[in-house]
Amino acid sequence: MALFQHPAFDNHEHVAFHQDPVSGLRAIIAVHNTNLGPSLGGCRMYPYATDDEAITDVLRLAKGMTYKAALANLPMGGGKSVIIGNTHTDKSPAMMRAMGAFVESLGGRYIVAEDSGIAVSDVHLMAENTQYAGGLNAKFTYEGEPSDGNPAPSTAYGTFVGLKAAVDFALGKDLSELTVAIQGVGQVGYRLAQHLHNA
Repeated sequence: MALFQHPAFDNHEHVAFHQDPVSGLRAIIAVHNTNLGPSLGGCRMYPYATDDEAITDVLRLAKGMTYKAALANLPMGGGKSVIIGNTHTDKSPAMMRAMGAFVESLGGRYIVAEDSGIAVSDVHLMAENTQYAGGLNAKFTYEGEPSDGNPAPSTAYGTFVGLKAAVDFALGKDLSELTVAIQGVGQVGYRLAQHLHNA
């Protein structure tokens, strides 16, 4: 299937494919929109069963980042990247550095950050070969806890606050009156479960 006819393609500005035989990197970067500024989005590493699954994921995620940046009133556009591979068996420092060089090749149209399967330490390795990496500096979460740049604590808190407001608006209830199921208890889900438990 041609990329322009792909069901998830929605006027994306740029889609780049890269393979580095030395490190084993197979990656895709999708830039959806840069009307408000350079595209920002995390890099996800996942063992996609097919290239089409990876393309579908990166196109949808990049488009979603455009809307997230606009809703947050950030001077940024939406982009995303995926690395095709198993984070436990395929990932290496050389692969992360090769990903950094791939990001750098776009000349600032895309700023990479941490996402599923990628740790902040991996982004630090990417940053050895690109100046376009975000989420590296120490900061504090909305709860006031120190953070190494991992967005999971803030994402979990934002999800909790949004869920709390939606339940109040739609049901007129407090979260303490409900039982909530969470599918996936990774970095975000675990923290969300803590917020819900303490509600």
